[in-house]
Amino acid sequence: MSENKMQRGLKNRHLQMIALGTAVGTGLFYGSTATIAMAGPAVSLSYLIGGIIIFFIVRMLGEMSVEEPVSGSFSYYAAKYWGEFPGFLAGWNYWFLYILVSMAELSAVSIYLGYWFPDLPKWIGVLACLIIITVVNLVTVSAYGEIEFWMAFIKIAAIIGMIVLGSYYIATDPDPFPQNFSYLWDHGGFFPNGLEGMLMSLAPVLFSFGGIELLGITAGEAENPDKTIPRAINQVIYRILIFYVGTMIVLMTLWPWNEVGKDASPFVQIFQNAGFTSTANILNFVVLTAAVSVYNSAIYSNSRMLYGLAKSGNAPKFFEKLSSRGVPVNGILISSGITLLAAVLNWLLPDEVFMYMMSIVTGAVVISWAMIVLTHLKFRKHCAAVGLVPKFKSLFYPFADYLCLAFLAMILVIMALMDEMRLAVIVMPIWILAIRLFYQSKRK
Repeated sequence: MSENKMQRGLKNRHLQMIALGTAVGTGLFYGSTATIAMAGPAVSLSYLIGGIIIFFIVRMLGEMSVEEPVSGSFSYYAAKYWGEFPGFLAGWNYWFLYILVSMAELSAVSIYLGYWFPDLPKWIGVLACLIIITVVNLVTVSAYGEIEFWMAFIKIAAIIGMIVLGSYYIATDPDPFPQNFSYLWDHGGFFPNGLEGMLMSLAPVLFSFGGIELLGITAGEAENPDKTIPRAINQVIYRILIFYVGTMIVLMTLWPWNEVGKDASPFVQIFQNAGFTSTANILNFVVLTAAVSVYNSAIYSNSRMLYGLAKSGNAPKFFEKLSSRGVPVNGILISSGITLLAAVLNWLLPDEVFMYMMSIVTGAVVISWAMIVLTHLKFRKHCAAVGLVPKFKSLFYPFADYLCLAFLAMILVIMALMDEMRLAVIVMPIWILAIRLFYQSKRK
């Protein structure tokens, strides 16, 4: 086994964009259509509620990460403060989650490339993206961080441009206030489908925020984690709230909610109404970058989680091997190799595969976030027992912990009531049982 060590090559600006890049992607660019249909103008409130809950959870993870900045973080914390099986479950569930995310994003990449190259077989686009991103991750962690920084920058710049352009149209509208905001309450009011519609939209909203917990995974390779992790967590959350909530308010002000997304994504409509001749090409480039960006971060996080599992004895030592540059090369190769299944699934189930994967991803996100909260409760009990005062405290402990658990339980109920997501609720206990059997066989 290699004695090379992980390199702390991620700077604060890398951490900022990594968190933004993973949390701003397909869920916002395309998933927002579904949330708008459910909640209407109240979709902005849905994203606000979801963002607050996620902020609480990420602060809990940040508190533990600052105390012990290790790779594969919350699997390590669950094993140390809760027990061996919780650590095993947290790690493998997160790996499974991002394998699904990787496959979904690869599927999206092939679709976006097909817009420009309609005769290009989908598997070629999948393979090209997989090879390029795998090579980037194999170089150094700083190479990954730099590539992700610029891809995330493109996404964020596009969203800011949309908000600024939309705000300009609202401000220059000849109709006086509140006439130029009338779409927020016309067509059925701010809650056109009632409170129930807004609550139902929280499930796809949760998927949109998935990925922000990657900040905890980067702890083992962050420069000056005592400073960079708290700064990244505190800054990134209000930026995401501005992007999500701000974008939704602008969209709901510019067009009637019941017409948004019928013929194109909400973002396509903004560009079209702005009068740009190259609207479709600009948007296609942005969403392509978004998909590649998320795939990039998924391969990164999967390899680090396998490395952390191997270090704790919950995965083969094979995954503990580091290259001379401190990169977990075997974890990267295995994780990217498995995502080749995306090409096969797109061939077998071209119309259904994306939605199926996204619903199961949401279920896996609920498991991961619930385990972060439960582990944090155990961590705080340990701190009280040994007299440790965390350097970067979470907010409103323990009230926020129990509030987040109640919220996640509500999400499961909502998913069970939705035809599109019921499959995930059925699969979740089967998946946890499978991990339990895997764990028991490992111990034997």
